[in-house]
Amino acid sequence: MSAGHGPTGPDDEQPEPTGTLRPTSARALTASSVLGLVLGWGLHPVATALTGRPPLVSWAQALALVMVAAIMGFLAWHTWQTVHVRGDRLEPHQAVNRLVLARACAIGGTLVAAGYVGYAVSWLGDASQLADRWLLRSLVAALGAAGVTLASLALERACRADGGRSQP
Repeated sequence: MSAGHGPTGPDDEQPEPTGTLRPTSARALTASSVLGLVLGWGLHPVATALTGRPPLVSWAQALALVMVAAIMGFLAWHTWQTVHVRGDRLEPHQAVNRLVLARACAIGGTLVAAGYVGYAVSWLGDASQLADRWLLRSLVAALGAAGVTLASLALERACRADGGRSQP
């Protein structure tokens, strides 16, 4: 073979990869929600049976989720400004990293939010002194995790080069 006539020669241009990425599906988010609800609801009785006490839900857990939601929200806003307002392009590795982070946090946030809701539901009707405390903290943590999910979906949309419009 002569120079420039092989699979790796300079005259052979590799075609651009084609394909599309679809937004995180409602099916994935629904499955995460159902799994989170079941696990969260079951955690209270199982942990109490195994250890003699229910798992602790602290304000630090709820505030950490609120902080992650704020970080994801800022990243979504910054990405939207970069790509859609200023019209700049992200480096390919940055775009992929942000998209992977967004999808993972959207699904994980949904799982955690539903888990905290399930845990809160497990305290309904409980007469112990801790019931109101764990119920409130679980609901605040669930709101923080839901914020993570929403901000992550916004980041995913901001990563789209087509402005987030649906393809026909």
